[in-house]
Amino acid sequence: MENIALVVGASGIIGSNLSQELLSHGWTTYGLARSPRPDVAGLRPVAADLMDPVSLAAALQGLAPTHVFITSWMRQDTEAENIRVNSAMVRNLLAALAPKKSVQHVALVTGLKHYLGPFEAYVSGGVAPPTPLREEQPRLALGNFYYAQEDEVYAAAARDGFSWSIHRPHTIIGKAVGNLMNLGTTLAVYASICKATGRPFRWPGSAAQWHGLSDVTDARIIAKQLHWAATTEAARNEAFNIVNGDVFRWSWLWPRLAAWFGVEAVGFDGTIHPLEAELSQDAAVWRAIAERHQLAEPELSRLASPWHTDLDLGRPIEVMTDMANSRKRGFTAYQATEDSFFDLFAQLRADHLIP
Repeated sequence: MENIALVVGASGIIGSNLSQELLSHGWTTYGLARSPRPDVAGLRPVAADLMDPVSLAAALQGLAPTHVFITSWMRQDTEAENIRVNSAMVRNLLAALAPKKSVQHVALVTGLKHYLGPFEAYVSGGVAPPTPLREEQPRLALGNFYYAQEDEVYAAAARDGFSWSIHRPHTIIGKAVGNLMNLGTTLAVYASICKATGRPFRWPGSAAQWHGLSDVTDARIIAKQLHWAATTEAARNEAFNIVNGDVFRWSWLWPRLAAWFGVEAVGFDGTIHPLEAELSQDAAVWRAIAERHQLAEPELSRLASPWHTDLDLGRPIEVMTDMANSRKRGFTAYQATEDSFFDLFAQLRADHLIP
């Protein structure tokens, strides 16, 4: 039987990499986004608004996907609004597909806020869960839009009879322009500004993150896990953490990132120096850099997401993730984190997004 994928959020870091992965395995792949971009050869674009059930149904009218991959979300001002909007997106999508009776599997991408709590909780210290984080840990007694999205998937699966998988990455490393959460590209832009202005590449985060163990998720590795879970019987109806498979300390990695750009690395000096403040006056600086080097994106805000990088690097606890649940079911892919960053930097340079 032909595998027909609908990738929701196909323009994002995860969605674009997943689309390439599925296409490489011969899947017919549709990419849903509000404004699809022709970034992935062979991807069939679907323009739709998940918050508009009428237009969504019209956009999906001629599609009968066997597998649905939900990789997008919409950031709101409060967690209550995050819950309302992001659960509705999932509910509207699966309701629009229900009459087709074609869906065999739905994969939902969430993240480590499942364990750490919403932005409002962990940025202020919140609840400190035991690490490494494991899928068996119970939900927190906090409102969380990830829980609401999961519940929509569970309810639709019970109604329509499809299997599901939940995927919880740490910070995603990969290329995307205009993405809300983009640590790798944010650090590349920051280093490029430091290079151009003679500023040091100063660690912006907390002591706990600087000294503690951490891990990240390459967009290519989560794409592999999503494909694996969609085609593996033992992976059905399970939640999976997904990280590269190694751990590191930022105190080790930070000087290596600085060396790639040829800038001076400055480590934790006893004070948090948020990147949001550090880059707040640099929009004109970046436009000048872009003009000088003929870069493809002159708007700093389209490349850098310092608010999210500050949340990741400013956490008051070390964060690392256990991968046993997928490992024991046969998922063995691995990615060296240092190479994740260096591969991204090289791609950004080749695509004329950084000098």
